[in-house]
Amino acid sequence: MADEQTPTPVAADPAPNKETPAAEHPQGGPSEHDGRRGRGRGGPGGGGGGRGGRGGRDGGRGRGRGRDNRDAETGEELIEKLVHINRVSKTVKGGKRFGFAALVVVGDGKGRVGFGHGKAREVPEAINKATAAAKKAMIRVPLRDGRTLHHDGYGRFGAGKVHVRSAPQGTGIIAGGPMRAVFESLGVADVVTKSVGTSNPYNMIRATFEALGDQFSPKTVAQRRGKKIADLVGRRDDIQPDTAAASAEAEAVTE
Repeated sequence: MADEQTPTPVAADPAPNKETPAAEHPQGGPSEHDGRRGRGRGGPGGGGGGRGGRGGRDGGRGRGRGRDNRDAETGEELIEKLVHINRVSKTVKGGKRFGFAALVVVGDGKGRVGFGHGKAREVPEAINKATAAAKKAMIRVPLRDGRTLHHDGYGRFGAGKVHVRSAPQGTGIIAGGPMRAVFESLGVADVVTKSVGTSNPYNMIRATFEALGDQFSPKTVAQRRGKKIADLVGRRDDIQPDTAAASAEAEAVTE
């Protein structure tokens, strides 16, 4: 009978089941480490913290997209022209980082124009940066009859020199490359231009904007001189050559 009662210690089997949760909670080695790492397995506190961080970053990106959409909705239709794309590189400690630089001209076709320059690792991002910069730097240029300049102008930037001249109706835009993009975005239909010196697109654009910045309407000139607009306009009509002579002169300038 004594031998049959010896297996009674089998009742100790439930003890490991009770000790396993007790051993996990008091020691807490893996659970505490996992909780501190923010994996969320140690407890609801760590997991909640991780989700909160991600929510903050997503919220920030959402607000940025909203500002861009509002600017696009409130702005009017603009003419965007990509003038030049150049590949650039930056030397850093680990080597070279390659990217792209874009030059964009933006205008409304009604006397407002601007240009912008942007750099990024990808071409679309560089174009977007340049377009945004051009929209912020737009200037207003007075136009005669909405088709040509009021008077001749001269601009210079670096080694680039630009001459711009008003032209009679039907002349068209006699300009090339970057300068043509500026006048098309501005809304000019008749103009004669000539560039001397460098052919760098950036310098040509800057020189063209220097010349456009010196354009003044008859009203502004009359206010400065203390005269009537009719006197200035009448004098301009008296000294203006006929259409044939103006066309011949325009062709001579472009040669």
